[in-house]
Amino acid sequence: MAEQHQSVRVTRSAKKRSAAAASLVHDDGDRPSSKNKRRVVLGELPNLSNVVSSGVDPKKPKRVTKTKKLQKVVPATASTTTTEATGDEHSESLNREPAALDDPQMCVPYVSDIYAYLQEIEADPNRRPLPDYMEKVQKDITAGMRGILVDWLVEVAEEYRLLSDTLFLTISFIDRFLSMKTLDRQSLQLLGVSSMLIASKYEEIGPPHVEDFCYITDNTYTMEEVVKMESEVLKSLKFELGNPTIKTFVRRFINVAQESNKPPPNLHLEFLSYYLAELSLLDYHCVKFLPSLVAASVIFLARFIVKPKVFPWTLTLQNHSRYTPPDLKQCVLIIHDLYLSRRGESYQASRRKYKQHKFKSVAIMPSPPEIPTHYFGDIRQ
Repeated sequence: MAEQHQSVRVTRSAKKRSAAAASLVHDDGDRPSSKNKRRVVLGELPNLSNVVSSGVDPKKPKRVTKTKKLQKVVPATASTTTTEATGDEHSESLNREPAALDDPQMCVPYVSDIYAYLQEIEADPNRRPLPDYMEKVQKDITAGMRGILVDWLVEVAEEYRLLSDTLFLTISFIDRFLSMKTLDRQSLQLLGVSSMLIASKYEEIGPPHVEDFCYITDNTYTMEEVVKMESEVLKSLKFELGNPTIKTFVRRFINVAQESNKPPPNLHLEFLSYYLAELSLLDYHCVKFLPSLVAASVIFLARFIVKPKVFPWTLTLQNHSRYTPPDLKQCVLIIHDLYLSRRGESYQASRRKYKQHKFKSVAIMPSPPEIPTHYFGDIRQ
């Protein structure tokens, strides 16, 4: 009997030692949960794997892009990035400031301070392209060549399903680089893909690889050439990549403009604003305007196209954007001509994109040929 009790004690002790040893192993980071769920890496989460690159080798690992699920993690008002994928900009309608007044992650108490800071740094001469760099710096490149490059990059962004912020940041890098370095026309496309590679690394969760950008140019450039140009761009920009873009401010001003449209939001106004912002990238003459001014002009024009008989600017928009209608007139008229194809008629990538039903076909919305002069008058208090 004594031997039996001793055996039981030994068995219990052995079990305790075994359990203690197991706990030490699991405490190193491999402890299973109470429901025996396995640990997964970020890329395996089902809500992050719904966007896959197209036009690339199907044997390559699938890439993922930011999705609507992550909007609660990174407040759009606190950075210059967005969390929607190109082709799914409807997700931004869920991220409006008025609808999130009780959400501390939306930074409502200090969102005005954030955008005041962004408007301050956008005007920094060290972060701005020269307004006349084609005339002062470039000798072999014209405004038309730049337009063709931007039009092609819109198609590349669509092909690889890149965020629209990636596209806007890419064009910013190109203009800033061309303001400092003389480039021959044979290297212009190389500059474009290298700038998009940098912007993708900055904005995307799963950016395309270098060989993807070589492939999209029909292997006109080698991987070594793309990487070398990438290095030159980064050095020229002094690694200052986080500039606010037109899209940064458009997102903010749409939130303000939609206050009178809730619920539901006016999706035509939203998609039309994104379309006009993308059109502005095509015209070299918009480079001289600050991104926030272009964004305000986009909202002004979008509201006019949607409701031509209603005064397109409001005191609320004026207070948030810090621009009056006379400030916007020149930029609005340029973008209006782009919309009506009186400028840049040969650039079709953005027009094809926004003719799609998922964007409410805003590219074919009718617009009056002229904007009444009195719409550019000061708003009466």
